[in-house]
Amino acid sequence: MSKTLAEIAQQLKDANKKVQLIYAFNGMGKTRLSREFKQLIAPRADGNEVDEPELARDKILYYNAFTEDLFYWDNDLEQDADPKLKIQPNSFTDWVLKVLKDLGQDQMIIATFQLYTNDKLTPRFNKEFTEVTFSMQRGSDEQSGNLKISKGEESNFIWSVFYALLEQVVGVLNVPEPSDRETDAFNHLEYVFIDDPVSSLDENHLIELAVNLASLIKSSSPGLKFIVSTHSPLFYNVLYSELKGKVGYMLKLLEDGTFILDEKRGDSNTSFSYHLHLKQVIEQAIAENKVEKFHFTLLRNLYEKTACFLGYREWSELLPDDKQLYLNRIINFTSHSTLSNEVVAEPTPAEQATVKLLLDHLKNEYGFWKQVEQNG
Repeated sequence: MSKTLAEIAQQLKDANKKVQLIYAFNGMGKTRLSREFKQLIAPRADGNEVDEPELARDKILYYNAFTEDLFYWDNDLEQDADPKLKIQPNSFTDWVLKVLKDLGQDQMIIATFQLYTNDKLTPRFNKEFTEVTFSMQRGSDEQSGNLKISKGEESNFIWSVFYALLEQVVGVLNVPEPSDRETDAFNHLEYVFIDDPVSSLDENHLIELAVNLASLIKSSSPGLKFIVSTHSPLFYNVLYSELKGKVGYMLKLLEDGTFILDEKRGDSNTSFSYHLHLKQVIEQAIAENKVEKFHFTLLRNLYEKTACFLGYREWSELLPDDKQLYLNRIINFTSHSTLSNEVVAEPTPAEQATVKLLLDHLKNEYGFWKQVEQNG
């Protein structure tokens, strides 16, 4: 039976489990679910999503795409000043940074960031913990000027801030007696909701992150509950294995705008056949003449995974003869530009037909997919 996201949030709460893992394709509602769950645990009277109330931070800690929006660049192009990553002040970020500053966690943030990026790339907080600059260590104490890091590195840094806080939360709450804890800031915390922590990581670092997160979850006190959602089957599988899970979930968006949270046993390879499901989602959109922008992302993902399985260096090698034409079309719909003047329109009928052409090409030209369909 389908449900609203608010009803699914209630379902997760009622399950009362230590850890709940959720897999969903991008665009299926993972981030919206994290917001609905936060609203359920710590309701807001005014509906304001920017400023977090004290109650929310006391009862639930969450990481999602909106967490990254709290960090922004001050390039100061007119004055040609050094670029700085600023932290938007509100009650939530003020609380997080005060806790991290008071407990001396800046070095932990730096160490975590360098673990997933480059051990020479060094972030530095200002005295107030309100902005960060980045420089590259060149040896012999020589440093580059302040740098503007890439979007992927920025995501890594924001996750490092959250992870440092999470490590501190777990360590503090593992002290049984509240009066013995070094801070009372986490005494009322009940839930941690993590939605897609650093999707920009390569596979090795993504595995390392999943292993570290699983270890932290396993070491946490019984009273702290975790919900982790992701679109990465690899991240899902590693967490599932490390946590010795028996049940996970797959979030599906239906045509009428409602959702299903399917219970799945086993990792993604055995419980929801990731690649076959990906193909079926695209085929259904084609059959119903409902191809949207995100189907290009699913198609690209299918090409990437197939190329990796068959040993090709680039997924574009699997495209039909006019490879550059089709590559440009897919890239156009799968870019992550956030500039309003670069927003790609919905696919035209001809572009929708391209999805069918490229899916048929993949199925017809490569024996791997023929064998999969025969074994169906």
